[in-house]
Amino acid sequence: MFGKRSGTDTDLRAPKPGAVSLEPAPAQAPTVSRAPPPPAVASPPLAPAKAPPPPAMESRRSDNYYEVKATIFGALIEAIDLAQLAKLDSESAREEIRDIVNEIIAIKNIVMSIAEQEELLDDICNDVLGYGPLEPLLSRDDIADIMVNGANTVYIEVGGKIQRTGIRFRDNQQLLNICQRIVSQVGRRVDESSPICDARLADGSRVNAIVPPLSIDGPALTIRKFKKDKLTLDQLVKFGAITPEGAEILQIIGRVRCNVLISGGTGSGKTTLLNCLTNYIEHDERVITCEDAAELQLQQPHVVRLETRPPNIEGEGQVTMRELVRNCLRMRPERIIVGEVRGPEAFDLLQAMNTGHDGSMGTLHANNPREALSRCESMITMGGFSLPSRTIREMICASIDVIIQAARLRDGSRRITHITEVMGMEGDTIITQDIFLYDMVGEDANGKIIGRHRSTGIGRPKFWERARYYGEEKRLAAALDAAEVAPTT
Repeated sequence: MFGKRSGTDTDLRAPKPGAVSLEPAPAQAPTVSRAPPPPAVASPPLAPAKAPPPPAMESRRSDNYYEVKATIFGALIEAIDLAQLAKLDSESAREEIRDIVNEIIAIKNIVMSIAEQEELLDDICNDVLGYGPLEPLLSRDDIADIMVNGANTVYIEVGGKIQRTGIRFRDNQQLLNICQRIVSQVGRRVDESSPICDARLADGSRVNAIVPPLSIDGPALTIRKFKKDKLTLDQLVKFGAITPEGAEILQIIGRVRCNVLISGGTGSGKTTLLNCLTNYIEHDERVITCEDAAELQLQQPHVVRLETRPPNIEGEGQVTMRELVRNCLRMRPERIIVGEVRGPEAFDLLQAMNTGHDGSMGTLHANNPREALSRCESMITMGGFSLPSRTIREMICASIDVIIQAARLRDGSRRITHITEVMGMEGDTIITQDIFLYDMVGEDANGKIIGRHRSTGIGRPKFWERARYYGEEKRLAAALDAAEVAPTT
């Protein structure tokens, strides 16, 4: 059989000295717990579950299951040739592992049902080839966040609500190994000397890992998952995040190359909204993205994706966001998109917006459009720029055209709450003008928030001339009129 180490077939049949074996006297044959099969949270289906998952304590596997799995896993590692396995594609490798595990189960007389055996086979394949216990959660498209607080505690966010699962890891070392496997795929590392790391999965999902000694109760892993099917503005309309008229205005803002800042709290949908807006960039434009961990999913053919680099073990080789943004200016970009503005790169982005790179975009954390402008000013000041406050504000007014505010409400739903344009300066104060607002009216019997989007009655926003230049003024006028006449709930 493929995968056995060089030697005879007795490698599996004759346990090695000191090896753990589950072959006791007949009266004490090991068995896997015959408790009812775990509910959907422990082994989630690919399709979203219709009912909320049951409490975690009901879905925990027995300690006996993990003992049997550890024994079989140890025998598998002894029997398999990992170098040969690495040459196979994923499906072939899974089949080889399943064949060897089935033989180990038969040789060691381990008693288990077919369903239990299939579950064990999937678990071991995930451990060897994937991300272990996380694989079932990563395959579910209804999960927005996975939060691992040590080996025995895993939470997920579904429908805007956090719930505990019954999934657990063998121990903290297995969890640490999985963290290292994830971050190593993007050329990063996480260990005692570098205990904090930002990374991403192959699909762009954002990953943060923090390990001991900073994380006291074991490694903490947080994954912000992206849906396999990329959201569009039409789907955001269907979910109630914005009205059709508001979506039409956002489309026009994207097409006429307004400089846009997307503001919002953690988990409010800023990156999703940025992805939606980039769908309306013309395909003949050269777009360059700068991110700490590459997660934007642009559909245009002419996109250059750049990613920061942390320092190496000697503390050298770091490439910061500011260096990326400055380098963009030498790459003939037509639009620059910064995944998240967190520091002094705000100054370079504003300069790019103000020097012929119209249509540039970025996101930042803020609770409302006014705070977003204040944060821009604060980040520039923290960067060590000794500029008068008025000069910084004038730069902000000259650079940013529109601020779009996203929010996650207390019922877990996400809404676009403001579409606001920057008008200019009045004295030392930046003047803004709301075009679209979301008003909360109350909540229904199920605790869902009831609200409505409304136009503020602005008939001709500041970017009207820009829309006319691109031939979009009729669409813009029609959207504003429709929003004013018939506000949608």
